Amino acid sequence: MSHIPAERCLGIIELLADGASSLPLGEIAERLGLPKSGAHRLLATLVSLGWAEKDPDTSFYRLTMRLAILGQQFYVATGIPDICQPLLDRLASQSREFARLAVVDGHSLTWVAHAQGATGGLVYQPSLLTSTVPLYATATGKAWLATLPTEQAIQNALRNGFQDADKYGPNVVRSVDTLMREIEATARRGFGLAVNEAEPGVTAVAAAIRPARGGTALGTVSVAGPSARMTDSRVRELAPLVMQSASELASLWPLRMRSGRVIPGKDVDEAA
Repeated sequence: MSHIPAERCLGIIELLADGASSLPLGEIAERLGLPKSGAHRLLATLVSLGWAEKDPDTSFYRLTMRLAILGQQFYVATGIPDICQPLLDRLASQSREFARLAVVDGHSLTWVAHAQGATGGLVYQPSLLTSTVPLYATATGKAWLATLPTEQAIQNALRNGFQDADKYGPNVVRSVDTLMREIEATARRGFGLAVNEAEPGVTAVAAAIRPARGGTALGTVSVAGPSARMTDSRVRELAPLVMQSASELASLWPLRMRSGRVIPGKDVDEAA
């Protein structure tokens, strides 16, 4: 059972990382279903290892910057900033909209990079630039789900159900049947589309980043902007651009060798 403390420590880290929270011991214990004594021991361990700190005035616990620094080091090591960001910048410039890159992270997608292409008028800027993607509510999520077997796609999308649908736009998917139709339509089109779904007044187009020789999707690339500007004709204009960017990103995707070196344009077998 030695794995349990590690899992519970990770649970505390995830809780405190959500919104960069600073929380009292009692709330941490309650939200994670832990006895206060056990939560206190785990927090003391995290503090001693430098992952968390206790505010001397409030006695609240918060994460140190160690996790952020480690995450940044890993992000740079993947090669995404050097290899993928220039293509993302170009897509933003060509589309004159907000471009975004997401990567597959287990059963979910995480936004990791972005570029702003709008220079005037209505400018779309999401409130969260790096976060887990709500799969059923976004063009990004649909683009990835359409690459998966149907059962797996539904399971991934519904890991938290539709209970948080009310915080998204008025057209957000609210049933499995509707989601399946959206996934099927995405597969036929070759790109994901969301109109007033993730956010009111915002339209997005996304394409999956897939290796040329097949295989599982690596991530997605998307553009989003005000629906008033992202009309049907504008979507038809931008979709090929987004899909082309996805293809280029797939050819340059920085897959690391076992030694840890970054080499673009090779798959795992070639790199080994």
